[in-house]
Order: sequence, then C-alpha cells, then structure tokens
Amino acid sequence: MKIYTIGVYGKSEEEFFSSLINNGITCFFDIRQRRGVRGAKYKFVNSNYLQKKLVDINIGYKHLKHLAPTSAIREVQKNQDISSNIKKRDRGLLSNDFCCLYQKEILDDYNFSEEFTAIEQGESIAFFCVEQEHNACHRSLVTKNITGMDSSLEVVHL
Repeated sequence: MKIYTIGVYGKSEEEFFSSLINNGITCFFDIRQRRGVRGAKYKFVNSNYLQKKLVDINIGYKHLKHLAPTSAIREVQKNQDISSNIKKRDRGLLSNDFCCLYQKEILDDYNFSEEFTAIEQGESIAFFCVEQEHNACHRSLVTKNITGMDSSLEVVHL
C-alpha cells in the first residue's frame, strides 16, 4: 500500500491536479496552517478554489490543521534559513531543531486514527503542503511517523 505527499511549488495547475488523478488519489489531506498562497502563480491551491477543484475531480478533502507546525515551530526554521542564508523555496532539508520540536509538540501526541481509517477503507491518500522538496517540508515527518507505525506502507513523493 502506498501513501503520497505532494507540494505545489514548481508545478503548474495542470501538473498538480494531473499528478493527483494519475496516481489515483481519493483522499487529500491539507496539512497547512494557513490555506492560502500569495500571488497568482499558485492561486489554485488557495482553500476555496482547491476544495472546489477536488470536488470536480472526485477527490475528498480534509484540512488537518493539527498536523501543521505552529507559528513558533515555523519561526525556528525561518531563523535557521536566515542564518544559513537560504530562501524558503530553495531549502533542501529541514533543520534538526525544527524536526525535534515538530516531533515533540505535534507528532508525539497526534492520533493518526483518521488517516489509518482512510487507508483501511481503501482510500489512496495524499498529504499536501507547499514546498517542492518533500525533505524541506513537515509532510516528510508526518509520513515517516506513519510508516513507523505500519512498515508495510510505502511513501511516494509526487
């Protein structure tokens, strides 16, 4: 069984939605704190548009805000990016400080029952956040935790 992750940066609207369709995604988990992206280039992942489009292509949508890093956790990564002189969109990896804090404050107490129920019901799930590189995004930490609970799951990063 596979679970998927997807980011938006670097994709056109057509590439983004085609990737979901072509991989048979039936359940879309939005794990962003804020469900909007500035600017016109990625407006198709702003919440209202995104949810309408997913309905049109028969993919269920769920906002899992409790999996989003808090503002304080994101600030830790922002400070690391600044000290490393790396722009957010150019980041390739999350900092160790971010990973440890996210694990402790979000994942350690998170109950993945909704996600496992979807998997058990045959849903093909995708976790979404914006970063292009999955290792630069908390969605990689989410899927690492899930596969730690069920090693039969394979993670595919779209």
